[in-house]
Amino acid sequence: MRRNIILASASPRRRELLTQIGLEFRVKPAEGEEETQEREPGRRVEALSLHKAMQIAEEIDEDTVVIGADTLVFYRDRALGKPKDEEEAEAMLGLLQGNTHQVYTGVTLVWMEEGAVRRRSFHEKTDVFVYPMTPEEITAYIGTGEPMDKAGAYGIQGRFARYIRGISGDYTNVVGLPAGRVYQELKGILS
Repeated sequence: MRRNIILASASPRRRELLTQIGLEFRVKPAEGEEETQEREPGRRVEALSLHKAMQIAEEIDEDTVVIGADTLVFYRDRALGKPKDEEEAEAMLGLLQGNTHQVYTGVTLVWMEEGAVRRRSFHEKTDVFVYPMTPEEITAYIGTGEPMDKAGAYGIQGRFARYIRGISGDYTNVVGLPAGRVYQELKGILS
């Protein structure tokens, strides 16, 4: 039975979600910026999550599973990552306010089985409906500092919740990791 899980991410939100579903794990963040030529949202986040997981997979043994994940917000097929500054956060929130966008999270699980590296990648998509926001509300939200380390410049689990009209799909996916799906996928690997 595999006992070791490594999360290849520094995200505190992903740590909280794995803890919430009762998993014990250690954190070893992948280094550097990931890039991919993939443009289709689902394949893009899967490729990015694979890159993260494979960086850490070099160190695994038969007793370990690595979880790599990457979340991107898409508005009209345009990927919105983490804003580099407040101006970019304002532009992103200006696009999202009053509209519907999609959040994609790609997850890759990597493990050893009979001496060979195995991997499984998948993604989840959630539609997010945002109430209209005034320029003053956008500025005030940016002033909290909350948008600066989050894809799409917002955190659904934080103060931005006041602007969420609804979602269609997995809430934890929007937070940064589709926790239920991860657990279901891990069940067969961990036993």
